[in-house]
Parts: sequence; structure tokens; C-alpha cells
Amino acid sequence: MKISKNRALLTLLGLSFIWGSSFVLIKKGLVSFDPLQVASLRIVIASLAFLPIFIKKYKLIKKEDILNIAIVGYIGSAIPFVLYSVAQTKVDSSMAGVLNALTPIFALIIGVLFFNVENNLFKTLGVILGLIGASILIFGANGSIEMDNIGYSLLIVIATICYAISVNTIGSKLKHIDSLSVSSASFIAIAPIAIIYLFSTDFVNVIQTNGGITSLLYVSILALMGTFLATIILFKLVRETDAIFSSTVAYLIPGVALFWGILDGELINFIQILGLILIISGVYLSRK
Repeated sequence: MKISKNRALLTLLGLSFIWGSSFVLIKKGLVSFDPLQVASLRIVIASLAFLPIFIKKYKLIKKEDILNIAIVGYIGSAIPFVLYSVAQTKVDSSMAGVLNALTPIFALIIGVLFFNVENNLFKTLGVILGLIGASILIFGANGSIEMDNIGYSLLIVIATICYAISVNTIGSKLKHIDSLSVSSASFIAIAPIAIIYLFSTDFVNVIQTNGGITSLLYVSILALMGTFLATIILFKLVRETDAIFSSTVAYLIPGVALFWGILDGELINFIQILGLILIISGVYLSRK
């Protein structure tokens, strides 16, 4: 069922705001928790939210789907969650949000190389522009080349590659299952390891320290809004509009991340703006 343009636009803006806020929420969670605790808490809380959906829909999952769902869970969620949390111990949330826009670029590259996605001149130019923009951000965002910071920035790039693998896996291997079933099953698949790890750490003691509850609140918002609710909104938007309209969220997320970064006192320079423009231009061309 199609919805009005105004409602669709408001939904898109809301989704962009939720996803674009994820990076500053990770930053706030890292105030008290270590990166692996932030990632594990995010997985556990989101999995609990997805559990009722999984109970309702698990019968749609066949044995031959389990491996691909595990790929979506671990490569599309668990690993990126860890990589973003680790990276943001050194990388500003605004830069993390901008680099996140590389996901469609790598989705195209991996799709062409491994999933028989068609390529053309526009897409090739888009990939080149996007990678140039990312290189400018990684190597020149702070006005100097610091190998330590470069390494952490590259973790975000690896995370976007993981997202791209997951997107292509869903598109080529799991199209026969509705998206909410895939999402709920993928989170249930990664929840046990996250739970085991979490309870092997001192996270309960951290919660009881000064600021621990506040960090837990931020991570809970990240899991429930930025992961669970955003997933549902996206799938609803795709169903009520179309995939092309919904995909424009990729253009808006970096702007929201930059907005929160500025509010949180992060410095934004010309190099970052230039890198953002090139990446967004690359995303646009790669979708033509």
C-alpha cells in the first residue's frame, strides 16, 4: 500500500535522524563501557526486542537458509558493531558517520565482483569518486597523517565492507524470506556469543559506577532505536514506497552525524566537507 509523499518524506527523515544519531550514541556508550561491551550490549538488547518477531516467524527459516542468516548476523551486524565501537575510541562520531556512507559503494563493488551485478560507466565513476573522498577523509581530515588514527579509520571502512557483504547476501540468497524474519533470525543467531562474552566481563560493576547507568541508557537507545526500530521503519518504507526512494537515506545519515558531532564539540574542517561531498557524489553516480 502506497503512502502520501509527505508522509514518506517524514518517515525517511525520521529514519535518517535515527541512524545518523547512532554514531554519537556509540561515543556516549564508550564513556563507561569498553568497545566490546558496547557492541555486546547493543546485540543483546536488540536481540531481546527481535525475539517476539523471531518466535512468530522462525518457521519461515529453512535449513538451507541457516548459513546465509549466520553470515548476515555475524558479518552484517556483530563484526561491524565491534569495529565501529573500537574505531570510535579514536575517530570522531561525525567522521564515522561520513565514512559509513561508503556502504553503497562497497555494496556495488562486491556485487559486481561476486554477485553478477551489472556495471557501467556511471557506477565505475561513482566508485572512484567515493574512494577518493574516503581517502581524503582518512589521510587528511586532521591536516596530518597519523598512522594510529588511519588504522582506526580503516576499521570503519572494513565495517562498511561487512555491511556490503550482508546486503548482497540478503539480495541474492534470502529474497524468498521477508526482511523482518531475516533480521530477527540473524540477531538471535549472534545473541548467545554476545551474552556469554558480556557476562564474562565486569559490565555489571561498570553499570554501578558513576555514569554507568547513563552509558547503558545511551546504548539501549542505540539498540532499540538505531537497530531494532530503524530496521522495522526501513522495511516498512521499502514496502510502502520503493527501494530507490528508501535508499536515499544513505545521503542523509552523514549530515545527521555531522550535526551531532558539531553539537558535541567536534571540529569539522574543509577537508571533511570535501570528503563528504565526494563520497555522496560517488553514491549518487553508483546508483545510476
